Amino acid sequence: MAGLIKKHYPQCKILFLGRTYTKDVIVLSEFVDEFINYDEIEKLPAGKQSEYLKKYAADIFVHVFPKKEIALLAKKAGIALRVGTTNRLYHWTTCNEKIKLSRKNSHLHEAQLNIKLLSFLEIKTEVELSEMQNYLGFTKTSELSNEFKSLIDKTRCNIILHPKSKGSAREWGLDNFGKLISLLPKEKYKIFISGTVEDGKLMRDFLSEHKEVTDVSGKFSLQQFIAFINACDALVAASTGPLHIAAALNKKVIGLFSPMRPIHPERWAPIGKNAHYLVMDKNCNDCKKSKDCHCIKEINAKQIVDLLEC
Repeated sequence: MAGLIKKHYPQCKILFLGRTYTKDVIVLSEFVDEFINYDEIEKLPAGKQSEYLKKYAADIFVHVFPKKEIALLAKKAGIALRVGTTNRLYHWTTCNEKIKLSRKNSHLHEAQLNIKLLSFLEIKTEVELSEMQNYLGFTKTSELSNEFKSLIDKTRCNIILHPKSKGSAREWGLDNFGKLISLLPKEKYKIFISGTVEDGKLMRDFLSEHKEVTDVSGKFSLQQFIAFINACDALVAASTGPLHIAAALNKKVIGLFSPMRPIHPERWAPIGKNAHYLVMDKNCNDCKKSKDCHCIKEINAKQIVDLLEC
C-alpha cells in the first residue's frame, strides 16, 4: 500500500502505526517514512493519547487493521480524512470516508484487498500480484553480525527450513521436512533450521536425527533474523512471517499451503520475484475441525527439490 501511494504521490509522508513486534519489518520498507508505536500510545493516560497522535499532523488515516480504540483515537486527534470499511459498525461514527469491502468470500489476495482501501485516492486499485512486488521496497536491511556471517557457505546454496508456525498456519510436519533434508545433496546445499526458542525445544528429537543441518532456532533477534534471511539464498516454510519476509527480500521461497479457505494461497501466497508455493488441488473441508491437515502433508518433498534448483 505504501509503495503504491508513493508511486502516485512521491512527495507525501507515510506514517505507519503498528505494534512493537512489527517495527523491524516495517522499517525495512523504503516507502515508509516513520513508524509510530501504538504500544507506547496505549501506555499514556487516555487524555494524552490523542494529543500524542495529533503532533504528527496527519491529513489522512487509513484503517487497514480495524480496531475500535484506534478509530476513536484518530477521530479525537482531529485527523481530517479517516478511511475505514463499511462493515465495521464503529466506522460509521468514526470514519468520514467509508469503503465497501468484504474479505470473507473474496477471491483476491490479502494485499489486493488492502489496496482496495485506497480507492478514495482515485488511483487504480486493481493490481496484479505480479505487479505488487514492485511496491514492497524492502531495501533497508541491517548488517548481519560477523558471528552469523561466518555460518554462510558461499560455495553452496544456503537454504533455511522453517518447520513450525506457532499456530499461525497448518504445518507440513517434521517427517516431511526430514524427507526433504534427505533429498537435498549435501555438497550443494547448506541447510539451516530456524524457529523460536520454543520451536527449538519442540524439534529437539528431530534435530538430533539430522546432524547434517545447522540449528539456528532461537539464536536471532528479529532484525538479525531478517538480515540472515537476506544473506541466504532460499527458504521453505508454511504461511508464516519468515516466508513472506523472504519473498519480499526477493529470496527464492517455497510456501507450503493447505487448500482450505481462507488460509489458502489465493489469499496468502508469498509475493516476490522468486516466490513459489505448493498446494494440493483438492477439497480440504474435513481438516477444518483439526489443527492437523493431511492435505498439506500430502505435498511431496520431491516437488520442493524440483522447484528449488538453487
